[in-house]
Amino acid sequence: MLAMNGGPRVRTAPFPVWPQFDDSEREALVRALDHGSWCRYGGVEVDAFEGEFAKYHHAAGALAVTNGSHALELALELIGLRPGDEVIVPAYTFIATSTAVHRRGGIPVPVDVDPVTHCLDPAGLEAVATDRTRAVIPVHMGGLVADMDAINAWAEPRGIPVIQDAAHAHGAMWRDRGLGELSTMATFSFQKSKVVTAGEGGALLLPGELYGEAFSRHSCGRAPDLSLRTASSNFRLSEFSAAVLRVQLGRLAEQTARRERRHEELTAVLAGIPGVIPQGRDERCTVNPHYMTSFVLDPGELAGLSRDTVVQALLAEGIPAFGSYPAIYRTEAFRAAENGAVRVEDIARRCPNAEELGARGIMIPHQVLLGGHREIDDVAKALAKVLAQLPRTGGGQP
Repeated sequence: MLAMNGGPRVRTAPFPVWPQFDDSEREALVRALDHGSWCRYGGVEVDAFEGEFAKYHHAAGALAVTNGSHALELALELIGLRPGDEVIVPAYTFIATSTAVHRRGGIPVPVDVDPVTHCLDPAGLEAVATDRTRAVIPVHMGGLVADMDAINAWAEPRGIPVIQDAAHAHGAMWRDRGLGELSTMATFSFQKSKVVTAGEGGALLLPGELYGEAFSRHSCGRAPDLSLRTASSNFRLSEFSAAVLRVQLGRLAEQTARRERRHEELTAVLAGIPGVIPQGRDERCTVNPHYMTSFVLDPGELAGLSRDTVVQALLAEGIPAFGSYPAIYRTEAFRAAENGAVRVEDIARRCPNAEELGARGIMIPHQVLLGGHREIDDVAKALAKVLAQLPRTGGGQP
């Protein structure tokens, strides 16, 4: 019997907690406290973290900011986005990718994603591009790097900047190159669920020539010498957050290696369950931090089974699970920002893969992968149990 109906749970033990921390974070916080300069001006932690983060990603420079949304907004400000400019974004992503465009006065233009990788499909770029297209923002979904070869090959001859949304992809590598080596800006989030976290925070990877301008724009328009250069806002990160992030970054390589091993095990067993289609691989993504393990319920095998009911049943069995992101154009936030001008069904027709992922996708958070074989077995056992025992409601859509 299913746990949601009074039966025994598959798992009663907790999964690994997140965030993970120890006395190293406590010592870093005390170090920042005792230094006395809690702002980056006069402090040392933010400067040190930026250098370490840039080096980790093979980038010329990094700038720490308040959160990942502000990192995206600042990147758009740096390319000179103006009201009415269009920015191509994946139709399947967290809403912050498109909200950043709206907040800068731009128009996000959704394009479909690849059904295997769940990342922006470069084949759809030309069809949505116009003479107002000012940028494209691929998202490295779940830590899997989007097809940067094809995206850059399309964008570069057209003079269209590419901004990587790497909120899920700390430490990811493409063809053994860091994200800072891919000739574009990249933005990151350090929100509490991310694989490097200080509760909140963000960062940009920048070409060397952009650091000075980015620094000014993240600090009320001030230059490093405190002279006021431009009208901007305050996106500065505190010394306390940077101190914690330095310790968290030091754990990333070992945790990524552990998650990569367990993710391979988990996707193998998920693929063996009828009706379950895990997110695929791209062998060119040579390091993937696996922010999540995603899979889709195949309507051909699981007709009439509700995705949301599957998620509730997994939670009852003791398995952390979430429904996937909705397609961005189906959110109230997107429609409200467009002032009713968006034609949802028109976009949906050109984005069938985003439609399917948004309606049928399920996510398992990355801390599950920090466990051992038992954790992987319990996820697979619970999912098989749920899919076998949940009643079908009829119809073809889960």
